[in-house]
Amino acid sequence: MSAPMSTPQTATPRARSGPTPLLLLLLAFVCTLEGYDTACFGVTVPSLLADHSLGLDTGTAGNIGSYTSMGGILGAALAANGVRRYGSRRVLLWGIGLFTAGMLASSLAPGADVLAAARTVVGVGLGIVMPTVTAYAAELSPPDRRSRNVGLMMTGYAVGALASAPLGAVLLPEQSWRWIYVAGTVPAVVLMCVAPRLFPSTERAEAAVGGSSLRHLLQRGTLAVTLLFWGLSFFGLLLVLGVSTWLPTLMHESGYSLGSSLLQTTVMWAGAGVGMAAGGRVAAVIGIKPVVVIAFLSGAVGVVAISAGPPLWLLFVLMFLGGLGFIGSQSLTNTFVVTRYPEHLRGPGLGWALAVGRIGAVVGPSLTGWTLDSGLGVRWCFYLLALAGVCGALLAACVPAVRAPGQARGGAEAVRAEPA
Repeated sequence: MSAPMSTPQTATPRARSGPTPLLLLLLAFVCTLEGYDTACFGVTVPSLLADHSLGLDTGTAGNIGSYTSMGGILGAALAANGVRRYGSRRVLLWGIGLFTAGMLASSLAPGADVLAAARTVVGVGLGIVMPTVTAYAAELSPPDRRSRNVGLMMTGYAVGALASAPLGAVLLPEQSWRWIYVAGTVPAVVLMCVAPRLFPSTERAEAAVGGSSLRHLLQRGTLAVTLLFWGLSFFGLLLVLGVSTWLPTLMHESGYSLGSSLLQTTVMWAGAGVGMAAGGRVAAVIGIKPVVVIAFLSGAVGVVAISAGPPLWLLFVLMFLGGLGFIGSQSLTNTFVVTRYPEHLRGPGLGWALAVGRIGAVVGPSLTGWTLDSGLGVRWCFYLLALAGVCGALLAACVPAVRAPGQARGGAEAVRAEPA
């Protein structure tokens, strides 16, 4: 017999009023660093392959991208359990510290082995931060502004990734790829100095729901939605890591210059940022589910259209419009998770969804790299990514409302803080 689930807690005063603009800006900056750290490896791949002292080939580069994702699996699992024990604020600071250390080590890596280890540490940190900062923002937001606040915060992710491409276009290949990683380390150190004083604690509310666990996510009433979210995160992260790791290289292999490829990537991330901000606002009105479905479908259509080799002006339009599907689909999925689960399952639910989903982040870079090496042609890389978008849309359309046994004294009630 399943243990009774904890009763949802009364919102804290901070959650009733919502995060201050400064706090929301700082959380967005955390996402900015996360987006930069995720995308910068893809930006440096062409330069890493050209640096013969590292001894990298495309297969090894794809594996390193996968190691980052493997670290993310561990980090997300740690976050799912750590938030309940130590509080989201403390776990968030630990995650920021880890990916800062990993970025510094990446900039100093003398060879492929050290670079792989450093990127794995980055992955653990990113795996901790993504679910924790999303759940933290959701905890601090009133229900009617939750989608909007999380969506606005997650635009920082696109801003960070957006910054990596033009920085790469300016510095590479004339300057060393190491400066790309240094550029992500310095602001993270500054953030670590101010965050402990400016991030409010929510540990009192979290201590009250310490009984939540994976068992509760897999019991009757939540099992179906949990498994669907796991699959949704799998395909979402396959898209994010597959695209962010390989898009500059794929476009370069398609005949575009490195500078043009990085500029196209910049446009894509700009589209992702606009799409995430707009998606959060639209979701507050019509519900998050249709927004997530549309995002995944736009990614699928976008990669197929790009593979056809359209005129350059149309390619940039497609990159901008497709950014929502390539990258924004996963960010909106995170919003979907935190608005669909009840409060006491929000952190564990998102943490485990990202932990399992990061298997897709492992598969994406490796599968894309293998396809590129196989001789099938660049077009097949795009087709695989399009398939992930279609699968994500189908799974999102199937997500039901959460019905949690025991949530209301022996009854079962749908949890719908926002429109479905």
